[in-house]
Amino acid sequence: MKKLVSKILFASAFSLLSVSFFSAQESGEGKRYFFGTESSAMTDSDSMDMSGFAEEDFRRGVQAYYRGAFNDSILQFEKALSYLPGENLILDWLGKAYYRAGIEGEALNQWQYASDSGYGGLLLKNRIEIVRERRVTGAEDESSLKYTEAGSFEGKSGEKLIFSQPISVLPNIDGTVWVVAYSSNEILKMDVNGTVVTRSRGALNGFDRPMDIIRTENGKLIVSEFAGNRISVFNENGIFEKSFGEKGRGVGQFFGPQYLAQDSSGNIYVTDFGNARVVVFDSEGNGLFNFGTKTDDFGGLKGPTGIAVVNDDVFVADCVTGAIYRFDRSGNYIGILTPEKTFLRPETLKKWGDFLIVSDSNRVYSVDTLSGAAFENASTGNAPSRITSAVPDVNGNILVTDIKSNEIYVMSRMTELVGGLFVQIEKVGSDEFPKVKLEVKVENRNRQPVVGLKSENFFISENKHPAAEQMLTGVSYVNTGADFTLLIDRSIETNENAEALKTAVHEICSKIPADSTLRIVSAGAIPATEYTGNAASAKNFDPYGLKTPVSRECALDLGIRLSANDLVNAQKKRGIIFLTAGSTGQNAFSKYSLSDLTAFLNNNSISFSVVNLTQGALDPALSYIADNTPGQTYYVYRASGLKDIASDIINLPSGLYTLSYTSALATNFGRDFLPVEVEAYLLNRSGRDESGYFAPLQ
Repeated sequence: MKKLVSKILFASAFSLLSVSFFSAQESGEGKRYFFGTESSAMTDSDSMDMSGFAEEDFRRGVQAYYRGAFNDSILQFEKALSYLPGENLILDWLGKAYYRAGIEGEALNQWQYASDSGYGGLLLKNRIEIVRERRVTGAEDESSLKYTEAGSFEGKSGEKLIFSQPISVLPNIDGTVWVVAYSSNEILKMDVNGTVVTRSRGALNGFDRPMDIIRTENGKLIVSEFAGNRISVFNENGIFEKSFGEKGRGVGQFFGPQYLAQDSSGNIYVTDFGNARVVVFDSEGNGLFNFGTKTDDFGGLKGPTGIAVVNDDVFVADCVTGAIYRFDRSGNYIGILTPEKTFLRPETLKKWGDFLIVSDSNRVYSVDTLSGAAFENASTGNAPSRITSAVPDVNGNILVTDIKSNEIYVMSRMTELVGGLFVQIEKVGSDEFPKVKLEVKVENRNRQPVVGLKSENFFISENKHPAAEQMLTGVSYVNTGADFTLLIDRSIETNENAEALKTAVHEICSKIPADSTLRIVSAGAIPATEYTGNAASAKNFDPYGLKTPVSRECALDLGIRLSANDLVNAQKKRGIIFLTAGSTGQNAFSKYSLSDLTAFLNNNSISFSVVNLTQGALDPALSYIADNTPGQTYYVYRASGLKDIASDIINLPSGLYTLSYTSALATNFGRDFLPVEVEAYLLNRSGRDESGYFAPLQ
């Protein structure tokens, strides 16, 4: 802990942010009341009056900001600036308010004014750089990026053995990861810091050379045992339940099962190295059929290793030929994805969106499942190495197991290592001062939430001095509840699909948790809130009973803003579900631009999902918002239904954390602006933010 504190204090020196206070400052000319620099034209009395007015408006602005009333806070900060034009502290906070309101262009202007005046140092410059980078339209294609080592989890700590020969990993949505240790015959769950949370050594007779691990659609863990010639099933906590499969050459049998995959029907695919084929089981472990042997149109697998299912096509890597082959779910050969000798000795294949991520000797590749184009994402260099698996995790990294060096590498994008984490203090609660509560958001530079952080990953300071009694009191990524707003398009086209709309609302509401607040908002010519309560009370929803009339021109931008405003102070996991026939009117986004709307949603951790009531394509404007915010797009009559929308939103990663500490600062009866700083650390990356608050008036 001492080493961590010293490291944090050292890093703090590079990002000092000057903070002005409202208290009187002594000079040879007497007391002067001001934020920063005083105008030479002002008398002491003028300066005192202006500073006093600015102080009161600034206080109101800070309080409105922490209430989530960002428009009100903007007005208050603008008023404060009218008394003290160019005051850097006010400019900084005005920029913060614009940022949370989604008006990022104006936020950057205010921050740049302050930075040009010498305010904020490297911290403010880094914030400006990150926000500018994020405003570049178009999603970044992670499959074509270079990754480098950001840290590693070693199998030994001194003389203590932690694990031996990691061969496969399975990331979890809470930032932890399951590790399959081939030589030490166990699976381990580790947190983001590399600390072992739990271990499982299999059934009573133990594992017999475990190889791979996947998670099934119902949350079970499945582990292949190479020497045991069986597949073992565990619950989500790693507790053994049953095994299936056996040694042999028949259906449901194998010699040396290796890697695993599952399709949309729940069928389980196992590469059978000894028989040079793939064995298929149903979701209950009953053998179905085998494929991959020689046929009229296929020469047969020679050394099948990695396997993955993407869009219900089955891809199999062959370590002998160095190729990847494509089959359908029935085992029929479709064709070759990558030519022979593309890879030296491919091991695992894992799904990465519409790509495959391939581990091959000392390199990691991504392969386009449509074209077969391969791109090298990472390499372990010239050191002795044998990569057996590479898997993307919830924090935007690639986790790589090296069985030869007995390490697990955490690979991150180079820009993440150089620029660090993006940390934001979103709310400060001082009602119980000197006990202070903080809500902090931690993201990478690409807006991805960073989940799984522990108390040792945070450091709080006041005026650069460590705060007392620091505690991590809440993590939102484990929350099982959320608040939802159903935004209903009141266009003529959507009204013509009223029955589909009714079906969709009933189906969605049937799976919304009981502790969630549901809001229904109509996006008509003038958006309005139709309902607020629990989902169970919305079971009698009828679109013909909506108060907002059908309109040829629906203000969708105002509807999204109204929906989001109510969610800013809702549960930490919150989302808008937009139900529409897919088209928009000419003036649907006349008040707010698409970029401002997506920024408002993203900057307040609100997901945006779309339910299309028709089979037509979404309007490009709606596709833009859906593609640039968390959430998914659904068709109302899709085969799997809409009941999982609520769980999809709840399972989205969240980087919001609640911290507390005891302040040692004097409050001047609640009149002084009190500074606070938070730093977050994860392996070789860090980020920092500085903010402030007012204690209650006395």
